[in-house]
Amino acid sequence: MPVSPVRLNHAVLFVSDLERSVSFYTEVFAMEVIAREPRANAAFLRLPRSGNHHDLGLFGVGTRGGPKRRGAIGLYHLAWQLDTIDELAAARQSLLDAGAYTGESSHGATKSIYGADPDGNEFELMWMLPREHWGVYENSAPIDHLDLAGEVERWHGVATGELPVLGDAKAVRS
Repeated sequence: MPVSPVRLNHAVLFVSDLERSVSFYTEVFAMEVIAREPRANAAFLRLPRSGNHHDLGLFGVGTRGGPKRRGAIGLYHLAWQLDTIDELAAARQSLLDAGAYTGESSHGATKSIYGADPDGNEFELMWMLPREHWGVYENSAPIDHLDLAGEVERWHGVATGELPVLGDAKAVRS
């Protein structure tokens, strides 16, 4: 039987300097530190509008890096969804101000800007068109130029695409 998660719950990153990374995520993303685990040199952070226990875990491992895995293939980036295109435009400026902006693109149904934290961990901040406007992008994900000003003009104030609906909690448990 296949596994069927409802969403990504949280991400965990190895970082070289825990306090520097905590500062970055609390200042740029307005995350709140909700727990620390000194024995593991770790901090757990929550996004301001999240109903989650924690959205990001940071483990300070110094410059030696985290536990070694076979091969060099691994995480490319994390994607954080914003509620409106207006928030995406404001986030672009915040990343520019923080020296963390690395690029932007349109993927048709989603509009994205990219950045990197102090350790070079890449992330995407994205806004998704409402589902009824996906059209030709229903089954494609191009990498095109993002005209952010034009997208803000077109989609100003429009909330993001559908969020998952879990239905009746009793039905989910049975």
